[in-house]
Amino acid sequence: MTTTVPTIALNNGTSIPQLGFGVFRVDPERTAEIAGNALEVGYRHIDTAAGYHNEAGVGEAVRASGIAREQLWITTKLANGDQEHPEDAFQASLDALGFDYVDLYLIHWPLHEKGIFPQVWKSLISILESGRAKSIGVSNFQVEHLQRVIDETGVTPAVNQVELHVEFQQRELKAFHDQHGIATEAWYPLGGGSLSEAPVLERIAQAHGKSVAQVVLRWHMQVGNIAIPKSNHRERAAENLDIFDFELTADELSQIAGLDKGEGGRRGTHPLQMR
Repeated sequence: MTTTVPTIALNNGTSIPQLGFGVFRVDPERTAEIAGNALEVGYRHIDTAAGYHNEAGVGEAVRASGIAREQLWITTKLANGDQEHPEDAFQASLDALGFDYVDLYLIHWPLHEKGIFPQVWKSLISILESGRAKSIGVSNFQVEHLQRVIDETGVTPAVNQVELHVEFQQRELKAFHDQHGIATEAWYPLGGGSLSEAPVLERIAQAHGKSVAQVVLRWHMQVGNIAIPKSNHRERAAENLDIFDFELTADELSQIAGLDKGEGGRRGTHPLQMR
C-alpha cells in the first residue's frame, strides 16, 4: 500500500514528507515489527532518536521492507548525555541503524543551563558537510536558542521539532520559524486523549466522516506543520495516514485556532526545565 504524502521543502534544498511515523516509547523489542507495519501501510518517514534506544529496530524494519533506502526519510537525534561528543554519538546512531547516512539529524534538547548547544550545532554542521546527514536541525529549541545558533554560526536549522497540537499551537515560535525559513515539526501532534472529547473537533469529524485524530492531523497538514504521530497498532497507524481525501474549510480552521490555550496547553517538559 502506498499513500502520496505531501513534502515540505527545507532551507537546504531537501524535501521532507509532511507526515511521518514516530517511535517514541516504542519497545525496542517491538520496534522492527511496529515500524515495519508503518512502512507496509504507506509511511516513508520514520522518526527515532538515540534516547529512544530503538534505532536498531528502525534499521531492521527498513531492511526487511524491501523499500529502497533513498525512498525513505529517516530522522534520529543526539541524546542529551552525548552533547559533549556529538561526532561519536552520531556514528553510534549510524551503526545502530545500519545506514551510512540519515536524512535528518537533530539536537534533541537545548539543555539551556549547560549552554553548549552552539558548539554542538557546529559539530552538526560538520556532519552535514560530510554528507552523512542530508539535513540538520534541532528539537525543543525556543526563539532565544535558535537566534543564538544562527548568530554564532550563520547556519539556520532546517527543522525545529517541538511539542505542538491544537491546544498548544506555538504561534510565536512558528512566526520566528516562518521568518527564518525553519520548518516546524510537531511531536505529540494529537495532544493526548482529551482532544477526542472536544466538541468542536467532534463536530468537524462528524461533518467529514472522519475521526478526531484524522481531523487534527489534517489541521497540521493545512497549517504547514510536519507531524509525526505514533501508534503501536497497525490499524490506527493506517487511519492516521488516511487524511488526504478531505480538506478543512476556512471556518473549521478558524474554530480549531480557537482551541489554542497558549502556554497553558503544554503537556510535556518545558525546554528550560530539561536537564
